[in-house]
Amino acid sequence: MQLLRSLIAAYLLACTSAAFAGPAVEIETSQGNFTVELYPEKAPKTVANFLQYVKDGFYTNTIFHRVINNFMIQGGGFERDMIEKPTRAPIVNEADNGLLNQPGTIAMARTMDPNSATSQFFVNLVDNVFLNHQGPEPELIGYCVFGKVTKGFDVVKKIGSLPTGSAGGFSDVPIRAIIIKRIKLVAEATQ
Repeated sequence: MQLLRSLIAAYLLACTSAAFAGPAVEIETSQGNFTVELYPEKAPKTVANFLQYVKDGFYTNTIFHRVINNFMIQGGGFERDMIEKPTRAPIVNEADNGLLNQPGTIAMARTMDPNSATSQFFVNLVDNVFLNHQGPEPELIGYCVFGKVTKGFDVVKKIGSLPTGSAGGFSDVPIRAIIIKRIKLVAEATQ
């Protein structure tokens, strides 16, 4: 009887977890693909912004232009030859959402201005505690996590280990371009 109760409880928990799954995107790259579940309940404006860029096809043929092993991989703003794409207006930073910059999480890239994120994102390769929200002061606001890699983290780690150099005035640029072929929505949010 106890086994039956445990199985029923596990089943109900699985159903509940699946019922509140966020939307998911597949990021197709020249090094392989990976899937990211997004968290609109934690970062609604950030996820809406990212998904609008996805729906517009903005990320097609952009590159991962900044790769630092044991830190992160960053992309979504430049084409080959480090040509920056024009973006929409920046969004409000939602880093105070309880999500942490842990391995496999995806966060918005930005300048020193906390509210400057547009299209660029990064995937954390390690636990980057110093990027987390620590307070309301501009230097402590942190970087907004809005999803997590659920499949293909090995691809992300492979990208993170590729050799880099300098190009177009930037450092940590992969020597061989890592193309984001496209990002596509593979699952809508369910409730």
